[in-house]
Amino acid sequence: MADNKPWVLISEVGDKGFHEDVVDIINQHFHIVCLKEFLQNPALHGPKIQGMFMWNFSPAAEPSLLSCLPSLKVIANGGVGIDHLDVPYINSFGVKVTNTPGVVSDATADMAMALLLASARTVIEGHLISVDSKTTHVPQSLMGVEVTGSTLGIIGMGHIGYKVAQRSKGFNMRILYHNRNRRSVEDEQAVGASYCEKLDDLLKESDFVVVVVNLTPDTTGLISHRELSLMKPTGTLVNVSRGLVVDQDALVKALMSGTIRAAALDVTHPEPLPRYPLF
Repeated sequence: MADNKPWVLISEVGDKGFHEDVVDIINQHFHIVCLKEFLQNPALHGPKIQGMFMWNFSPAAEPSLLSCLPSLKVIANGGVGIDHLDVPYINSFGVKVTNTPGVVSDATADMAMALLLASARTVIEGHLISVDSKTTHVPQSLMGVEVTGSTLGIIGMGHIGYKVAQRSKGFNMRILYHNRNRRSVEDEQAVGASYCEKLDDLLKESDFVVVVVNLTPDTTGLISHRELSLMKPTGTLVNVSRGLVVDQDALVKALMSGTIRAAALDVTHPEPLPRYPLF
């Protein structure tokens, strides 16, 4: 029975690839070939591989690899975003692309709120001062800013954005949102959210701006010099979407000049971020 299991290609096992527990599950249903092993003998492994499991953008679905996989039927991407995949090109090989929508929605919304709270209440700065043996007093600046009763602007009120709104309701925040399509009245009333047809209005009014959009040609560089200049000088930008949605050079300038108070980032471009002024 085990010999009838299909063959799949993965990046590797370990911290840089698939966790061992996940590999144990995959092994129950598939024969696994790791990329390093595959590259040592593509002629041997290529014809039998029918699936490719992608995690953290690897193995990369490049033409040189796809051309070596004549039996490939599906590329399964671990995660929601598929902006790193040329889907039409992959489809031209007769290969389907799948993703895992919703699987990290709660976790991403949790991270958005964690970053917002950590920034507002200077959690990281406070920790560093607390563990510094040279600390003799706690500066008043560590009090941070209020979250309760503040205004939250959510850019991208999809599945994750809506979960951010649900969480922020517990802090009695005034919730604004900007989206391609307005949500239903019932959805708005459930979280007390108000629709901003113009992004500019949301940026001007929000104390915290949370970016939760998919990366597309339209959203690449969505937050740049002009958008940051519209934010309050006491405002905080939180990005849990994709690094390329925010112009990082513009963000550095805005932070250094005091155009905005702070930024809390779950994503950058590239990742991990090399030595860069944003630090």
